[in-house]
Amino acid sequence: MKNRFILSAFFMLAIVMETPAQQQVLIPMDESQTNHLKAYGVIFNHVTDGYPVKWLLNYRGGSFLAVVDNDIIRKSRLRNVSLETVSSARATSIVQEIERPGSNTSVVNLEKAPKIAVYTPNQALPWDDAVTLALTYAEVKYDKVWDVEVLEGKLKEYDWLHLHHEDFTGQYGKFWANYRNVPWYITQVRQMEAMAKELGYNKVSEQKKAVARTIKEYVGNGGFLFAMCSGTDTFDIALAAEGIDIASTQFDGDAIDPNAQEKLDFSKTFAFQDFNIIIDPYQYEHADVDVTTRPNQLDRSLDFFTLFDFSAKWDPVPTMLTQNHVSSVKGFYGQTTAFRKEKVKSSVVILGESPGRNQVKYIHSNYGQGTWTFYAGHDPEDYTHRVNDPPTDLDLHPNSPGYRLILNNILFPAAKKKKRKT
Repeated sequence: MKNRFILSAFFMLAIVMETPAQQQVLIPMDESQTNHLKAYGVIFNHVTDGYPVKWLLNYRGGSFLAVVDNDIIRKSRLRNVSLETVSSARATSIVQEIERPGSNTSVVNLEKAPKIAVYTPNQALPWDDAVTLALTYAEVKYDKVWDVEVLEGKLKEYDWLHLHHEDFTGQYGKFWANYRNVPWYITQVRQMEAMAKELGYNKVSEQKKAVARTIKEYVGNGGFLFAMCSGTDTFDIALAAEGIDIASTQFDGDAIDPNAQEKLDFSKTFAFQDFNIIIDPYQYEHADVDVTTRPNQLDRSLDFFTLFDFSAKWDPVPTMLTQNHVSSVKGFYGQTTAFRKEKVKSSVVILGESPGRNQVKYIHSNYGQGTWTFYAGHDPEDYTHRVNDPPTDLDLHPNSPGYRLILNNILFPAAKKKKRKT
């Protein structure tokens, strides 16, 4: 009788106790998280290793839920990423709560991490790039591609592409006025002219426009494009100016087309329309897409943009792209600081804007089978980042809301399943 009682108790205990495989790891992304940016890397690499993860949209700042695995626990603790171990019953309860009708929350399954490429030159430039800083800090692997790889068709090997601080109009960032006699600028021009000649183009501007068209085709075939700063508006300007000379003599050796403005074709662009190109080589702007307010014209404490609140169940992609532990993000400058709202096409989804200032900071839309996302500004944690300023130390900003928006973009392709053209 005593042995029977002990045996029954043992089986009841076995039912109550869970194996580690049945338990779940919750990585919170609200204010309780000690390192938001590293958390993205932990999740991205966990998915890369073949483990499914649930992205809990609008739940505690966009938290993550995964089956307990010693590797994810170890990696999280080594990176000072907060986590909570929950029972399978509690995990089920959380999911049921999130999926409850009427709640603006949803569960998205992350199953296959995208292969990432960053469009950037191999040579060192006197400025850094927020996306490569974020990827490196989060320990997310990426490859570098440049014009040769793009024009040779190598983009089909990648799912996600970031455009480094770039000038697709072939005007070298319009740095000529201030830096034409500086060694780094002279070297950059010589290298790009040599590459254009090697690739069979008469001018750098022609080569850059060809690169832009190739990237556009990549998106149409199912690629995910993300760009910041001048990589946004100059990309669209280059597309609109196909076959039109918009570069002054200082940049390509001959005069611009006197009818360039009238010939622009806005039907070819992703995001912007009805803009006016700026042909003055002394003016550090490419077009009137960019908001030209300068730092001394605005109280820094009042410079912020607000993220829109989307329906997690009906609009999962913009919801994923705006996951954050805050609803307002501090502003930051760049060569392209913000987009004039009246220049943004009506088909574009506005993800974040500065209230009352007619300025758009963060936008997204589809093209063909793929998507693109533009994020204005240069560095979310360096308000007025300038040429030759040191790179931002993300150890000082592990919970940066502005950098979180960048890393949202590398995760949402893992949830979007569709076949790519080859």
